[in-house]
Formats: sequence, C-alpha cells, structure tokens
Amino acid sequence: MGGLALPQLLQAEQLAGLRNSKKSLIMIYMAGAPPHQDMYDLKMDAPSEMRGEFRPIPTNVPGIEVCELLPNLAKIMDKCVPIRSLYGAPNGSHDSFMCYTGKIGSTLNQTGQPAGGWPSIGAVMSNLMGSRDPNIPAFVGLAPRAGHPPYGSSGKPGYLGFHHGPFKPSGPGKDDLVLDAMNASRLDERKGLLASFDHFRREADRSGLMEGLDEFHQQAFGMLTSSKLAEALNLDNEDPKVRERYGKGDPKNVGDGAPRNLEHFLLARRLVEAGARCVTLNFGRWDFHSNNFKGMRSHAPLFDQGLSALIEDLHERGMADDTLVVAWGEFGRTPMINKDAGRDHWPRVGGALLAGGGLKTGQVIGATDRTGGEIADRPVHFGEVFATLYRQLGINANEVTLEDLSGRPHFLVDGYKPMRELV
Repeated sequence: MGGLALPQLLQAEQLAGLRNSKKSLIMIYMAGAPPHQDMYDLKMDAPSEMRGEFRPIPTNVPGIEVCELLPNLAKIMDKCVPIRSLYGAPNGSHDSFMCYTGKIGSTLNQTGQPAGGWPSIGAVMSNLMGSRDPNIPAFVGLAPRAGHPPYGSSGKPGYLGFHHGPFKPSGPGKDDLVLDAMNASRLDERKGLLASFDHFRREADRSGLMEGLDEFHQQAFGMLTSSKLAEALNLDNEDPKVRERYGKGDPKNVGDGAPRNLEHFLLARRLVEAGARCVTLNFGRWDFHSNNFKGMRSHAPLFDQGLSALIEDLHERGMADDTLVVAWGEFGRTPMINKDAGRDHWPRVGGALLAGGGLKTGQVIGATDRTGGEIADRPVHFGEVFATLYRQLGINANEVTLEDLSGRPHFLVDGYKPMRELV
C-alpha cells in the first residue's frame, strides 16, 4: 500500500505543529572570538601575566560574577545563562560556521560536507517552521558584508537551497522594499516575465539549487505588496524611549569585522515580533591580538547595553518564553597575555551567553581551571547547545532528518543531546 509510514506521519504531525508555534531565535555572532576570561570567567587567582586588567562584579544571582564592563547584564543575570566551558571549534581559524550550524566545517571550505553544504539553524527553521507571517521572511540576517567573509555571514542555507537562506535588508536593499512609482499591474507583468526566465534556468540547472525559485519569488513579491516588513524595519515607528534604551552604537564595520550597531538588537526584536523565526546579527571584531583591554573597553559596554536591552525588552513584552537568545564567538582567547597586550586564538575553550526560550536561567554552566585555559568541569560542545535550541523550538534534532542535494538524509546534530541543566 502507498502513503506515509507511521514515523513519517508522526514527523509530519510534528512539523504541522511547528508551523503554528510562536518560537523564534535571535543569534548574536561576536565576530573574531571574544576573550572568555575577560567576560564571564575572570580569573583573579591566575598569575599577573594571565589575569588581565578587569575585575569581577557580583550579579543579581548569588555566586555568579561577570566582568565590570557588563553591569547591565549583571543586573539581569537571573534571566541569563553564561557557559564557561564551550568547545568544538576544529582549529584556530576564524569562522562563524560552527556558531550557525553546530557542525565541524568551514564557511569557505565544504570539504567533508554533504552535497550543498550544511545548512545554518536559520535555514533549518525556515524549512521546518516557515514564517509566522507570509509577508515576513522566516530567516533574516542583519550582518552587512565584511572584509573577512565569515565575519559578514548571517548563516548559509546549505543543501536546503537559497530560498531558505537569510533575507538581508542591510544597505541599499532596504529601499527596494517599496514599490514607489511601479503599480501592481506593472509588477504582475514583471512577475510573469521573470517566471519565464526562471523556467529556462531550472531546465538548464542540474544541481537542484533552483528548486525553490517559485517559493522564493512568491515571498519576494508578497513583501513588495505588503508594508509589514518595511514597517518592522522602520525604527521611526518605535517608542523613542525604547530606542534610547537600546542606543545606536556604531553602524560602521570595525576593520574587516562587523559593526557595533545597537539598533540591530532592536531590529531583531521587531522582526521576531512581526513574524520572523530566526534573526542573526554580527557584532564587532573581537580579535584582540593586541590591545585586548582597550578593545574590550570599546566593545563590551556597547554589547552590554544592546544585549541587556534586548533581553529585558523580550521579558517586558511577554516574548521571552518563545524567543531564544544566544551570543557567542567561534572560540576563546589565550590565558597568556602576549607582548602586545593581546590574547591570541584558543580553540580549547570559549564562552557563550544564553537567555529566553523557556530555558532554566539564573545559573552558570561549566568551569575552567585557575588560568582559564582548560575545561575543569562540564564540557559543553556547540552541538549540545544546538540540540538544546532545537528542543526548545519544538524540534527533536535526533529524529528529524533533512535530505541533501543527493537525496541522502541527515540528522540536525551529530548525536548530541539537549543540555539537562537547561531543559
């Protein structure tokens, strides 16, 4: 007999429920890898050549301390979870790949990856959950281009196809969301012409990447004929007091890295509120091989303002239980301070901060040794964090599979289980 087997029926039932859920994710990629021991894991007993210039301050959770440059996050630590024992970066190369996928690999090199490459969590959410509003993209990436391409990545669609990739409204693209002089009739004419071109392109394409063109263009035209996305991106619609609370930061890229744009935190909240499932933003350039402490003073206070405003705002609007927030970089930094007052790459351990999404917050997970160089307790792999995120989104990452371009099914994580401390 034909039809779906029981496991397929159960999965289809689960996915139908996912599309009706309110769950979303905001991910902040801290480009260049922040120094974990100068943020959430200060080591006051380490030798002076490792300890650094900053002092810990207490938070509103007894026993948890953070850097003195993070006073706003300290006040809401009951709503957060610092992870002090994150690992999983394959080497010391700068790449946002593991932050977006939880997989071992590279944004620039697909060696060892399935046909089409691993999809980011935003693409997976777009595929399995879709948008809560047809006129709002499921996956939005706020990062502008960067001199080092992985620093400007919002997460790639991989084998799921470009129609599940991030919609990127940065720069001049925002102006294209308004029809201006073109009326709906002319838009329909162009839509028909585009469809005929795309039919030819699909006939010529044998990779499978063109399969989603119809869905992609349907959503694009829907955005043009609706004002919802433009309204979500228009911060002039926001309460001035809320805008002041988030702040502006600096919209210019830091070197070959990302901007320190605090308005991106507010845009992320507005987009999720409007119906987006996943919003990613890239913040700063934390690759402090020299002048680590000067770099921290220019980055950490802005990061503290933007992230704390976002977390508090989500709670005040009743969105926190349905919106996961993750902030992290690709690895940590060396315990030893180098001759240029910097910290170098250290893939053996790093840190992260999680909030919202129904997680058990107000705790710290993991520990490092006296110098902050080795994991001393509860190692946490990127894959475990992803398994946890997917669980809170309503997705069983060890049961749901997605097919690559050759038709081969893949699990979303490599056997990692959700973190028992958080769920």
